[in-house]
Amino acid sequence: MKSISKILVVITVLLSSINAFAQIKNAKSETVKIYGNCGMCKTTIEKAGNVKNVAAVEWNKDTKMATLNYDSKKTNQDEILKRIALAGYDSERFLAPDDVYAKLAGCCQYDRELKPAATTKDAGMDMKADHGNHNAKEMATTNTATAQNTPQLKNVFDNYFSVKDALVKTDAAISSAKAAELVKAIKAVEMTKLSTEEHTVWMKVMKDLTANAEKIATAKEVSKQRETFALLSKNIYELTKGSKQETPVYYQHCPMYNNGKGANWLSKEEAIKNPYYGSKMLTCGSVQETIDNK
Repeated sequence: MKSISKILVVITVLLSSINAFAQIKNAKSETVKIYGNCGMCKTTIEKAGNVKNVAAVEWNKDTKMATLNYDSKKTNQDEILKRIALAGYDSERFLAPDDVYAKLAGCCQYDRELKPAATTKDAGMDMKADHGNHNAKEMATTNTATAQNTPQLKNVFDNYFSVKDALVKTDAAISSAKAAELVKAIKAVEMTKLSTEEHTVWMKVMKDLTANAEKIATAKEVSKQRETFALLSKNIYELTKGSKQETPVYYQHCPMYNNGKGANWLSKEEAIKNPYYGSKMLTCGSVQETIDNK
C-alpha cells in the first residue's frame, strides 16, 4: 500500500508540472544547476522561480539540476535565476547574497562551491559570462572592474532628475520626453553587472519604476505627470538608498501637495525647487535627508 501511495504522489506531481508547463505560451525550456540539499530547498527554489503562466521551475535535489520552462517573450533565464538567488540559492550564473544564505535552515545550507569566484560585493551576482578558461580569481577581478567602470544605474538617476527639472518648469512635453528616456535607461540596465545590494533593491522596484516612468511618458497633462512622479520618486528613493552615489542626493518634501498629504522627490541640489507646483510655489518644501553613499 505504501508503494502505491508513493506512486500516486509521484504521478500527481508530474501531472501538476505538466499542467503548469502547458499553460505557458512561447515556451522555452532550459536545464541549469542550482545548489541545494533537501525537500525544503526544492520548495523554496521552485516557489522563487515560478511565476503563474510565465515561468515554471522543477528542481531535483539529487542531481541539483533544475528545468526552467518559461515564456520567452515575458522573461528569461537570468530573471528566474536571480529570483532564486535572492531566495538563498546559488546557480552557475548567480550567487545568493551572504545574509540571505545565512538565514537558510541548517539542513538547507549547502556547500557553496562557487562562492570563491565572487570575493567582493562589487563583483555582483554574475558568475558565468563567456569567461573561457579564466580561473576564479581572474573572473572576480574582471567582474569587479566591470561593475566599477560601468555605473549601470547612472542613466536611470540622470533621467529621473531630468523629469524632475521639467516638472519644475511645468513643461509637460519635455517631462514626457525625458520620462521616455528614463524608460529606455531602465531597460538598458544590465542586471548582471549590479552589485549585490543594487541588485536586491533593483529587483524590488524595477517593475513599478518602469510602469510609473511609462505613465509619465504617455501622460499629456502635467497634473497627471506630477501624480505619478510622486510614486516614481518612492521607487527612486529606495534605489538611491541601495546604491552608490557620485555626489550627495537630497531627499526633499512638499507639505502642501495632494491636499496637504504631501509628497517627496529627490534632487542633486540642496536648494528647493518644487516639481509639484513649479513657479507657483517654487521654494515650498524642505530637505528631509541627505543621501551620501560613496
